[in-house]
Amino acid sequence: MKVTTTLATSRTPDGALLLLQEHDGQHYLKVGGVQLMSTNASSSEQMMAEISCSSLRPKPRILIGGLGFGFTLKRVLELVPQDAIVEVAELLPEIVQWNREFLREVNGRLLDDPRVVIRLGDVFDPISRCGKDRYDAILLDVDNSPDPLVQKGNARLYQRRGLELVKSALNPKGRVVYWSANRDDDFAHSLKRVFAKVDCISAKAYPKAKRFTHTLFVADRE
Repeated sequence: MKVTTTLATSRTPDGALLLLQEHDGQHYLKVGGVQLMSTNASSSEQMMAEISCSSLRPKPRILIGGLGFGFTLKRVLELVPQDAIVEVAELLPEIVQWNREFLREVNGRLLDDPRVVIRLGDVFDPISRCGKDRYDAILLDVDNSPDPLVQKGNARLYQRRGLELVKSALNPKGRVVYWSANRDDDFAHSLKRVFAKVDCISAKAYPKAKRFTHTLFVADRE
């Protein structure tokens, strides 16, 4: 029987227990007993990067909200040119530390890529304060769904004011993609009230999955 090993623990800003675990060569992140992510289920995160980077301007500026296990960052770096700027906003400094310490051979080395800028803190801050330094793509994978699990403060990213700020933080023709563990028709309608074009794309957790369990909400600025 293969043992599950707890590599590290911490607490979210709301006090929930955060666990990094390893089992049979795979890593898992859990919050309050709920599994948020694993190293063997990253297809939707990679698809998110591909959709976001499908039509970028030269010298693109990209913002990723949520480092996780680095699979979105990895795919973005594979797709963007060497003169790109890829900012990664991570609320929990432990996640950055764990990527460097426990997940270095997974994707942790990507944090040293010269194109990458790590921002410790809430992704809401660079979105609301970007001014004229807008982004060509914003990728938001900060929580489990529009119904926040990691911290209650994430709800503002999915509310009308948050959507308007995200739109303002995008360059013309820019794109935002929200990752969600499930479909949310109310959130899709909220996006359509703010953005000219919105798509809800079903995604698999891993390539051979029989069902599309995740949803990518894609919204484009005119």
